[in-house]
Amino acid sequence: MKIYQHHAWPSTLEEAIAIQESLQTQVITTDQLKEPVQYVAGVDMGFLEDGTISRAAVAVLSFPDLQLVETSLAYRPTTFPYIPGFLSFREIPAVLDALEKIKITPNIILCDGQGIAHPRRFGIACHLGLLLDMPTIGVAKSLLIGKHEELPDKKGSWQPLIHHGEKIGAVLRTRTGVKPVYVSSGHRISLPTAIDYVLRCTLKYRLPETTRIADKLASAR
Repeated sequence: MKIYQHHAWPSTLEEAIAIQESLQTQVITTDQLKEPVQYVAGVDMGFLEDGTISRAAVAVLSFPDLQLVETSLAYRPTTFPYIPGFLSFREIPAVLDALEKIKITPNIILCDGQGIAHPRRFGIACHLGLLLDMPTIGVAKSLLIGKHEELPDKKGSWQPLIHHGEKIGAVLRTRTGVKPVYVSSGHRISLPTAIDYVLRCTLKYRLPETTRIADKLASAR
């Protein structure tokens, strides 16, 4: 896969904030999908040797039947600390290494993390999507920022996620009676379309098959 944007990876928090603020203005939250969507991918991270080695996993699935067609793993030294809101600087270098190995280019990448549901509206899904110039969706397991109304238990139910009066994402029930996930636009995709694809990529588990399989690959011993 081609990387369309490059920047130096920061060594300080101040440098990381400056990168987020400068790139955020380029994020597109309207649909710019190349249809029909034939492949979807998930990316996730694991860490080895007390966090000093990053292991990135990519899983590419056919769509809409969600059959696994390709996987990739990449390892590299971890160079940025774990700080909520700055995970892309810790994780994306290895993710890019793993993506460069795959032969099938997905139409959409689902990230285990936030899109614009982020203090500076630039979570890992935005960052990755912008570097690759492709549609990405943030599918986080936990809330970073924002508030929402009570969510019905039924699968497919969702409520807007609001921060400072702005709709930044959705709290989505992917399984009846199971904890929700937090969906937000990454790049080149709208929130309604992101919700639709997350549901269509989710079978019998809480997480979409893309990120569920990538998570297993990234954490396997």
